[in-house]
Amino acid sequence: MSLLVTDAGLLTTVQDRGRPGWAHLGVPRAGALDGPAAALANRLVGNPVSAALLEATLGGLRFRAERACLLAVTGAACRVDVGGRPAPWGAAFSVRAGTEVALGPASDGARCYVAVRGGIAVPPVLGSRSTDTLSWVGPPVVTEGTRLPLGAASGDGPADVVMTAAPHRRRELLLHLGPRADWVADPGSLDGATYRVGTDSDRVGLRLDGPVVRRARSGELMSEGIVLGAVQLPPSGLPLVFLHDHPTTGGYPVIAVVDEADLPVCAQARPGEELVLRLR
Repeated sequence: MSLLVTDAGLLTTVQDRGRPGWAHLGVPRAGALDGPAAALANRLVGNPVSAALLEATLGGLRFRAERACLLAVTGAACRVDVGGRPAPWGAAFSVRAGTEVALGPASDGARCYVAVRGGIAVPPVLGSRSTDTLSWVGPPVVTEGTRLPLGAASGDGPADVVMTAAPHRRRELLLHLGPRADWVADPGSLDGATYRVGTDSDRVGLRLDGPVVRRARSGELMSEGIVLGAVQLPPSGLPLVFLHDHPTTGGYPVIAVVDEADLPVCAQARPGEELVLRLR
């Protein structure tokens, strides 16, 4: 009653809605980077939106279902094959026991989500089944040979939703000025600035390469609490957007915070893509 992973691709982790509320103990929230895409995948197979599923970075995941099950793939657009035949993306489909499911490379976006009816039933840690790639709380990263247990079906049954194509992805990030915006010589210069997504971006943070943001002050701060979406300004002058596996404290000034609605934009931004910053 499990999935046997035969190729984990670049990075595949188990995620749910994370473990918010533990930052005071130094535990990040983790959780699916693209929350709406993960929730949709769960709805398509009839799971509660909080059920654990797989997050595959840039696709490339392969696994074999060891029992007949209902699956759905959402998030980054990719080819889906079941037993060597095409299967729908963005809709639920059935898989027979022993059949291999393969996700091709992501063609648009960065994070694919695979939900299975019943959810991934690895043991929860602090109330969540999410893998945290910074503090390594939760299940280990999925690798070749990992066997993932499946839970019992629950919820209201599959949603009557079919997507024919991946939704249009925005290339803008809406920012609110942060608590240390006065450390920037010209905060208004952030509005309309274009940055390229760095290749060293990961679940911890989105690194941006482009115009250097000039500081109005020298020196450093005492470490402060960090929130999801915080835009930190390290000494390089290149902004860093903290994502779900962010540290709980940091010593560089937080000059802005990404609007919550645009966090999925960060999740699906591919290395090398351009993003335009907008100030609210």
